[in-house]
Amino acid sequence: EMVFIVHGFPSDIAALRFEWAWQHPHSSRRLSQVSRRSRKESSLQFHWRVVSNMLRVAPWNRLPLTARWLKQEYRMDFEPGLQPPLHIPIAFGSVRAKKKLPLQSAGEGEETTRCFLCKELVKVSEKLSCFHPSCGMRSHVICLSKHFLRSEPSHLLPVEGECPACGCSVLWGSLIRQKHGCFGDLEEIPLSASQV
Repeated sequence: EMVFIVHGFPSDIAALRFEWAWQHPHSSRRLSQVSRRSRKESSLQFHWRVVSNMLRVAPWNRLPLTARWLKQEYRMDFEPGLQPPLHIPIAFGSVRAKKKLPLQSAGEGEETTRCFLCKELVKVSEKLSCFHPSCGMRSHVICLSKHFLRSEPSHLLPVEGECPACGCSVLWGSLIRQKHGCFGDLEEIPLSASQV
């Protein structure tokens, strides 16, 4: 019975590599610090310890993943030193499949938008938009990635950054999910005078 999953991988290959390492932790170079299963440890406890370590090491600690308990009665807490990064939420319940919308063919419904950062035209397939309702920032994926990585030039994939238009902190994974249609129902919540 499946009780816990990790999802949100950028590709099937990345998911399969994660799964392989989770099933073969002692053959994975990235998990050399994980000790073998003790006699007192159940299979679930051992696999929980392995995944707790996995979420804290590269490359998985920079991916926009979600750790999800499918069966809450089996839920375990992370050890204090093995908490996942803040951008990896812990969720509960089943995953609802989302049908992908068909991609538009070239030229069809193509809007002319200028990149906020480089000022060049942005194709729909290359566009990221800030998901804060009052922000109109649009940019190339690569331009925004470079903008977010200014303070971390040795990395290829940003985790988070400030929107160059509104200054709000945004998670890279949230921007990518929104690009794929997962944030279409956000509403603007006006700030009261006491929150400004």
